[in-house]
Amino acid sequence: MFSLAFMRHAYLAGTFIAIICGTIGVFVIARNLSFLTHTLSEIGFAGAAFGIFMGWTALSGMLIFTVISSVIVGQMSVKQSRREASISAISALFIGLGILFLSLSNQTSSYATSILFGSVIGIAQADVIRVAVLSGIVLLVMLGLYRPLKFDSFDAIGARVSGLWTTAISVVFLVLVAMSVSVAAQIVGSLLIFILLTLPAAAARYFVHTVSKMIGLSILFALVGVWLGLYLSYVTNLPVSFFIAAIECIFYFAALGYQRLSVGS
Repeated sequence: MFSLAFMRHAYLAGTFIAIICGTIGVFVIARNLSFLTHTLSEIGFAGAAFGIFMGWTALSGMLIFTVISSVIVGQMSVKQSRREASISAISALFIGLGILFLSLSNQTSSYATSILFGSVIGIAQADVIRVAVLSGIVLLVMLGLYRPLKFDSFDAIGARVSGLWTTAISVVFLVLVAMSVSVAAQIVGSLLIFILLTLPAAAARYFVHTVSKMIGLSILFALVGVWLGLYLSYVTNLPVSFFIAAIECIFYFAALGYQRLSVGS
């Protein structure tokens, strides 16, 4: 398997993606931003299609659309009462835009499928370098923002009372989520990004109860899902996104079962 260049590239890129998704995901769950992550996946699809239409790389278009839109969508959906309606409206709009841009760029349906659900074969060395650079930026910013972000995510009221710049933290975090969405799309596709950004972290919180341990276990779940998913995809010639989704769902339901047993005992 590793004699094939595209599989080596896929494993390298997948490792970076799993690490940043496992890290960011803990705070996505804590801040109740799962729906926003799903919305950014549709925005990422439109951005990738726009990038192809303009003659850029799909990743460049994704970054532009998701980074700009993350702040806008975040502001629109601050209030819980209008969050779901805002997300539905934005998702519908950007899926439509993505289809429009693909139609205007005269790309085939197989290209649309690779954007939506990912493509292992299409990962080149240049893509791995871009993923590594973006992942490094996300992790460095997360490291610098870790303490205030943890405070704001797990004790929002206390953070506001203490005078923490919660609005600025939220904006920076949304940009980091947008970058993570764009990076993760290289493997799992734009429509399944929220799986890696939510399920590993959601499963981890049932097994451990400190933020650092949640991050570590979330990264482990994401790594196992990506690595095993890539291997099973290679063996069966089936889509890697299916296997990643199935593995992460198994982790999540196992975590629910563990939590139920713990409460029962």
